Amino acid sequence: MKNPDFAADKALAKDFLSNFADPRGEPKYLNILQDVANRKIRAIQIELDDLFHYKDVDEEFLQRVTENTRRYIGIFAEAMDELMPEPTEAYTVDEDRDILMTQRVDEGADGGADGTDPLQRMPPEIKRFFEVYIKAFSKVTPLTIRQVKASTIGQLVKISGIVTRCSDVKPLMQVAVYTCEECGFEIYQEVTARVFMPLFECPSQRCKLNKAKGNLILQLRASKFLKFQEVKLQELAEHVPKGHIPRSLTVHLRGELTRKVAPGDVIEMSGIFLPMPYYGFRAMRAGLVADTYLEAMTVTHFKKKYEEYELKGDEQEQIDRLAEDGDIYSKLARSLAPEIFGHEDVKKALLLLLVGAPHRKLGDGMKIRGDLHICLMGDPGVAKSQLLKHIINVAPRGVYTTGRGSSGVGLTAAVQKDPITSEFVLEGGALVLADMGICAIDEFDKMEESDRTAIHEVMEQQTVSIAKAGITTSLNARTAILSAANPAWGRYDMRRTPAENINLPPALLSRFDLLWLILDRADMESDLEMARHIVHVHQNLESPALGFTPLEPSVLRAYISAARRVIPSVPRELEEYIATAYSSIRQEEAKSNAPTSYTTIRTLLSILRISIALARLRFSETVAQSDVDEALRLMQMSKYSLYSDDRQRSGLDAISDIYSILRDEAARTSSMDVRYAHALNLISRKGYSEAQLKECLEEYASLNVWQIHPNTFDIHFIDA
Repeated sequence: MKNPDFAADKALAKDFLSNFADPRGEPKYLNILQDVANRKIRAIQIELDDLFHYKDVDEEFLQRVTENTRRYIGIFAEAMDELMPEPTEAYTVDEDRDILMTQRVDEGADGGADGTDPLQRMPPEIKRFFEVYIKAFSKVTPLTIRQVKASTIGQLVKISGIVTRCSDVKPLMQVAVYTCEECGFEIYQEVTARVFMPLFECPSQRCKLNKAKGNLILQLRASKFLKFQEVKLQELAEHVPKGHIPRSLTVHLRGELTRKVAPGDVIEMSGIFLPMPYYGFRAMRAGLVADTYLEAMTVTHFKKKYEEYELKGDEQEQIDRLAEDGDIYSKLARSLAPEIFGHEDVKKALLLLLVGAPHRKLGDGMKIRGDLHICLMGDPGVAKSQLLKHIINVAPRGVYTTGRGSSGVGLTAAVQKDPITSEFVLEGGALVLADMGICAIDEFDKMEESDRTAIHEVMEQQTVSIAKAGITTSLNARTAILSAANPAWGRYDMRRTPAENINLPPALLSRFDLLWLILDRADMESDLEMARHIVHVHQNLESPALGFTPLEPSVLRAYISAARRVIPSVPRELEEYIATAYSSIRQEEAKSNAPTSYTTIRTLLSILRISIALARLRFSETVAQSDVDEALRLMQMSKYSLYSDDRQRSGLDAISDIYSILRDEAARTSSMDVRYAHALNLISRKGYSEAQLKECLEEYASLNVWQIHPNTFDIHFIDA
């Protein structure tokens, strides 16, 4: 490739900025420059897609921009300096910057700076109040950190990864300004690296003429600083080859890009891959080896937070259409992990966990949490871990950990030595990283007791309090906890009480809004259905037809983000209904022989939270009685699985259950008749005997519900 003509390239850049029009035909970059002149924005993004579509730009120019990006950022900035329009609106004056600039221009006009000395010439950086970034092609697939090699140094690259550490935002000097004590001249020194050697002697003509070694004083107020943040980016787990550990890369964020990321964010980033030589003693040790870093140009989040989620045009229409659907609650629940068979009520509970209720803050500063906590306890092989993994995939911010692999400080916060400053710093654990999101803890029962106590504070107060190594502080951990556990003996033992099986302290159990007990019981019909479902998923890599198209995780996220903006209230007429329901649950528990009471005042708050989450799903400003009934039903279903002795379907006795089975079968076949042999086959699958069937037939025949054939015992329903 021939040597670039930078003057011609600058003219081409100027032409592009002046004439490029957006789809509406308006000058895109001239409008941006006008906003910059009016001090509305500071960052200007030059998109390579726009350069590609501009008629006068050839492939060679594009290649030069991508392979020598840092130089071309300077060229575009110079072109913008020349094109910058006058402000058309009043703006707030930055006293230090604007008054100093006016003073400098006046001095230059008065001949104060003779202009012969390059150090006295004002560098263009000090006049600029904007930053230029070049955005990579949107269609380019991001590289992994492993694929960024020496051949890409100096080029614009696009990578993806997870943020593991962020430094504080600090000022980085861009132009150092000195004044001479002897002659009063202002001397400018551009700083291009992380460190620089300050000037000590005045280089002006007057000082040289007078043979005076003028002492220079660094003027911090007159110098120009940039916001600077250092971030560690690590490879995503799916990009790491077998048997390797994830690689990480240092990223430098400057100016308007700072504070865009937090630890735990999965991001896509484009930037310039550059070498960074060592300085001082480290340089002597390192020799010719240089470190590398990425100077960020753009940052894109893979999953936006609910608050930052901006609905696109078609998404808003889709949500409005879904909201009008009467069966949306069930459809959304069944769209969660459609490959997993059954568990409809569990999925409904997990959907409400994603939606949550708003946090309440009282006048005196007391807080009532809005996040729901759910514990799934069940036999091995009931897809608990798969449900957890899927929920983390749907949630915009989620952290997955296991009980054995997590220590107390790993969940809350650890005090570590910062490698840069050698000071003790706090590093947030899983619960702090999942702030305003979901923390899924698998194998909850296998955690050490001392580590499990770290969760108590997070679950109710939603903070992590630390008093270690001279650091006393409180960190936010506003997270919803979703845990999965096995019963005490691996499988649920029917001969023991629920309290013995669950084997978790009551202080922890009362903090869970819902505790689901998922038992793996033999039932010929459901086992057959499940086996068919699993074989279908295994063969076709998709779930069988649900009767509707399951919603994509991105649509679920959009719907939930829209629902979370609604803040429903409980109307006055429902207060008595909720209070009565709560007191009746307490009375039932007092009468029953259950060894441990799980119903506390926290249960009442759980009913309110679940009801509000259900109202949010309907985009309703007020909670309806149906929401409270559904919340009580979910709690009964979870409690029922704990306490029912016979564990029969929905708490019915054997005779009523057999009647329900036969009635459902008649409804399914749209027939008034059910053959006796078929009826016996149906009920024997559910574990009932022929004697119980005959008792049921006689009881309902006496009530004139059906007629029995005297010889064959076939059943004929009287009333359709």
